[in-house]
Amino acid sequence: MNLILFGPPAAGKGTQAKRLVQEHGMVQLSTGDMLRAAIASGSELGARVKGVLDRGDLVTDDIVIALIEDRLPEAEAAGGAIFDGFPRTVAQAQALDKMLAARGQKIDLVLRLKVDEPSLIERISKRFAEQGRADDNPEVFVTRLAAYNAQTAPLLPYYIEQGKLTELDGMASVETVAASIDAALSGAA
Repeated sequence: MNLILFGPPAAGKGTQAKRLVQEHGMVQLSTGDMLRAAIASGSELGARVKGVLDRGDLVTDDIVIALIEDRLPEAEAAGGAIFDGFPRTVAQAQALDKMLAARGQKIDLVLRLKVDEPSLIERISKRFAEQGRADDNPEVFVTRLAAYNAQTAPLLPYYIEQGKLTELDGMASVETVAASIDAALSGAA
């Protein structure tokens, strides 16, 4: 099963993806983690990515799609992928559908974690204080949130038209969100 965890930065996608990896053996394809790994590598690509993220901008589609495509064989071997932070645009969603179709795969379910922006800003400020991630700087986060809202809003109708979107209350407890995700997975199986 391939699923997308959809929601703005700090909505809890990473937390839920990690749980799904542990409980279902799926592979988490987190663009955020992949981009941070590229930065840590010290490569030329990593330096480009760092500059983009430090400004609060989104990384170009070609870079993100290449990172995802490289990991698809691993996800197939595990029986499915959890896409976390990807796709962010309709163009990326179309590219993902095309990549998966070429491999005889598809997106089975899109789970949208709905949260409110003031709560997101509180979450990110706390995470920045605890982990010190540069991309969690509260000022940069506001830019990331605006980019998310502008660029990913069109994904809602894209997945609604495909009948794949399920919306969940991302403001509920981690356990309640997990139970809602598990119920949605059971319904999609």
